[in-house]
Amino acid sequence: MRTVLISGGGIAGPVLAHLLHGHGFAATVVERAPGVRGGGQAVDIRGVALDVVGRMGLLERASSVRTRMRGMSILGPDGSEVGRSTEATFSSGRLDGEDIEVLREDLVRMVHEHTRADVEYLFGDTVTALEEDGNGVRVEFAQAAPRTFDLVVGADGLHSTVRRLAFGPEEDYAHHLGSYLSVFGADNFLGLEDWQMWLRDRDMGFGIMPVRDNTELRIAFGFESAPLAPELRTAEALRKAVVDRLETVGWEGARLAEAARKAPDFYCDAMAQIRMDQWSRGRVTLLGDAGYCPSPLSGQGTSLALVGAHVLADSLAGAGGDHVAAYARYEERMRPFVDLNQALATENPGGPASEESVERAKNAISLDG
Repeated sequence: MRTVLISGGGIAGPVLAHLLHGHGFAATVVERAPGVRGGGQAVDIRGVALDVVGRMGLLERASSVRTRMRGMSILGPDGSEVGRSTEATFSSGRLDGEDIEVLREDLVRMVHEHTRADVEYLFGDTVTALEEDGNGVRVEFAQAAPRTFDLVVGADGLHSTVRRLAFGPEEDYAHHLGSYLSVFGADNFLGLEDWQMWLRDRDMGFGIMPVRDNTELRIAFGFESAPLAPELRTAEALRKAVVDRLETVGWEGARLAEAARKAPDFYCDAMAQIRMDQWSRGRVTLLGDAGYCPSPLSGQGTSLALVGAHVLADSLAGAGGDHVAAYARYEERMRPFVDLNQALATENPGGPASEESVERAKNAISLDG
């Protein structure tokens, strides 16, 4: 039985592990976090990615926890409503469409529960070294004893450790998109009921949506900035940058700043894309954000992860043990799909891509191709 180590226990890694198990592979997932990660924004499952979830038998369950917005308000800097829609929201697109939006933590938990019986999980650990020879890849871990695997897949996100070890420093592949995004939760101090609020003020803006039966808020705050110096990219420094900016917002800025200051699930990172000429090297390949992060500005990171996992598993299963051929087929099928979806992030700077572009990009691949 061929063995595969997958670094990253979010969405892409566990989905790949599950699909590979169905093809007779033994998959191990290593995840830096001590357990299944919580927090995060709402994510979209669109187009052909819905078929991946359906083939896993999770579509009904995912649909049952989807967000159910009635619409959104667009606010001016002082909080006055300057526009509204009951047909679409910036976060999920058309409300009458087949695509679904779910909280990332719900999807991660759902996928883990669905896969844990068939997949070995190593939580609280990370890869520290990779050494390939004719028999496989010897992997060293921060905690576990070294092991050799036939194949290694980096599904460990924008700041992928596997990519750094196998391909070199992140700065060779990361392309900054001119802004940072923070996501954090708070009590529903605005009393929103299935209704989103979006505001832009100078070089920053935010979207607020109620979740958990309107008991909580998820706040996504973005600000324009060139790449910050390393000392300004620590968790503490990024939180301070967000709090300081929110305190200058006229409408509800003080309460939003306080929520950011206290949030246990606070997240902030650069909006960036990973662009690589090749996603594979030897027995190592990359999946999802690690190889082709489109940035949250595209709205397609989760869909790329799901579809990429299916295409990679299918390519490995059909290659008769030839990982070189499998990786080549994976890249051949996925790259046009990735290119179209990454383009969504840059089509309309400061705003969403057109419905036509999203519709074309989300369906631009066949799972059985």
